[in-house]
Amino acid sequence: MKHLPIFIDINDRLVLVAGGGEAAARRAEAVLAAGARVRLAAAEICPALEDVVGRDAVEHRARDFAAGDLEGVALVFAATGKAALDERISMLAKDVGIPVNVADRLKLCTFVMPAIVDRAPVVIAVASGGDSPVLSRVLKARLEALIPAGLGRLARFAGRARKRVKAAIPDALARRHFWEDMVEGAIAEYVLAGQDDKANALLESTLGATDRRPAHGEVYLVGAGPGDPDLLTFRALRLMQKADVVLHDRLVPDAILELVRHDAERVFVGKRRGEHALPQEDIAKLMIRLAREGKRVLRLKSGDPFVFGRGGEEIEALAAEGIHFQVVPGVTAANGCASYAGIPLTHRDHAQSCLFVTGHAKDEKLELNWESLVQPHQTLVVYMGLQSLPMLTEKLLAHGADPHIPAALIDNGTRDAQRVVVAPLNKLAAKVAKLELPGPAIVIVGTVVGLRDKLKWFTPGEAADSGPPSRVAVHAGSFAEDGKN
Repeated sequence: MKHLPIFIDINDRLVLVAGGGEAAARRAEAVLAAGARVRLAAAEICPALEDVVGRDAVEHRARDFAAGDLEGVALVFAATGKAALDERISMLAKDVGIPVNVADRLKLCTFVMPAIVDRAPVVIAVASGGDSPVLSRVLKARLEALIPAGLGRLARFAGRARKRVKAAIPDALARRHFWEDMVEGAIAEYVLAGQDDKANALLESTLGATDRRPAHGEVYLVGAGPGDPDLLTFRALRLMQKADVVLHDRLVPDAILELVRHDAERVFVGKRRGEHALPQEDIAKLMIRLAREGKRVLRLKSGDPFVFGRGGEEIEALAAEGIHFQVVPGVTAANGCASYAGIPLTHRDHAQSCLFVTGHAKDEKLELNWESLVQPHQTLVVYMGLQSLPMLTEKLLAHGADPHIPAALIDNGTRDAQRVVVAPLNKLAAKVAKLELPGPAIVIVGTVVGLRDKLKWFTPGEAADSGPPSRVAVHAGSFAEDGKN
């Protein structure tokens, strides 16, 4: 993250805008909209600034910038269009510790101006760190189309209701759940439609019933997919933002964990080779306890919960205890990794069936129905097969597999670190051993692997950087519960 997204209160504070062109006019309008006073330093002004100069909150010094213009100001905007002057303004502002923004000169800035979606008191800011202002504007346009124009009305309604809600629902967790339900339910729809009387009536009846209804938690069993955050479902993202606690595995990458609500408690319950952070039965007990405390528990699992993810065991335990739960499927490792490697799992000319098995060895043994794994016109996908790959290939060959059939190991599939190793089955283990791959990995065996050279499309590492190119910051003003903005 190149810049820390923050919102600064500049109400009734003095802001210097140096320059008389369109860029200066845009900055002056923005700070005036935020309640600031403007000191404008410009010998000549464009038509867009003529109306600005006539306002009571604007002091126009009809000359180029002078060092004394910095006295008493909270922020500085340099937009003179004169390179040497803008550099001087930046240097002087930095010397006295005043935040400064220089139009189109990122290296001279201590802060950048985002593209803004204004639904006051809700404000959404989009920035690309100065790398791509056009991208920020495109995202802003998309957000403008998606966000109701009346969102500010909903924020103000919530602000007026805060004291009533806090008095009716003393418990902080139950109160947060109420707000989350409220902004997605009928009350919000009434407010957005301008029917405040109906919204208030429904609010009062809901609050009147709240203290008689015990808080019930629930569990969300969510598949996070094989690693690429873009493969998450909309429903998964929605529940990730609602959860109070997240129980996650080792294979869920940081990029996906960052999409969970930031104030949610995070508990690592995964396992590494030969080491369990929490035994399976204890995970189930923890989910049940947290749900009974009234919390929304997110059980976030790599891939799909029902494909070698022990999701069935977990919801059995929940169902036995009467705990409400939801299951959100995820893109499986087989589907995601094969697709990103350019290997179709089925193909009319190569494979009419696909078989999933686990390569996890128990007591250094692989107990599988080997004859069923070496059938013609079939694709074999082996989960957790990296460590047992030599044993796996040896057993397949011993039970009649073609030594020259194409095989692939996909390490860190769908991620920027993805690596694909392709070799005949009898040489795959030796080739992989030389590379010291970290995993997670899946193995694919079948003639479909031979299509990879024609069908591969994903170039790993192209998007690898410190984070996504654009950042979205949301300020909710009075909409925030208990004054937390």
